[in-house]
Amino acid sequence: MALALLVWAGAAGRAAANDTEILEIASRSGVHVFAVEMAVTDEQRSRGLMHRRSLPSGRGMLFDFKQDQVVSMWMRNTYISLDMIFIRADGTIAKIAENTEPLSERIVSSGMPVRAVLEVVAGTSRRLGIAPGDRVAHPMFRR
Repeated sequence: MALALLVWAGAAGRAAANDTEILEIASRSGVHVFAVEMAVTDEQRSRGLMHRRSLPSGRGMLFDFKQDQVVSMWMRNTYISLDMIFIRADGTIAKIAENTEPLSERIVSSGMPVRAVLEVVAGTSRRLGIAPGDRVAHPMFRR
């Protein structure tokens, strides 16, 4: 009984970590809606999208760094090529690193202070016309 309870509690914890929130990006081509998993703890940010073999279109992961800072990311143990969208605290896109190299340990830096990083499947930014200066709407960002 205790083992079953622990297994259930562990599964519930994993499910909670994978809950999604809605994020919108307003670009010249329109408003684009994404369902994003939140990475808000050190452990979640460290794990990110590692070990996953696919990421559906319209899905992503939003890394919350809690305050503006220069952010460095990498693709260790990440099998999916991604676009990394670096976002300032006011919700504007500062920079986009497109088509990152899977399994690479090369550092991808924001190059400037940002509050968050949105990771989406590679090619999404180009396909949707998302560019630096576009606005991201999510409760994390203040206007």
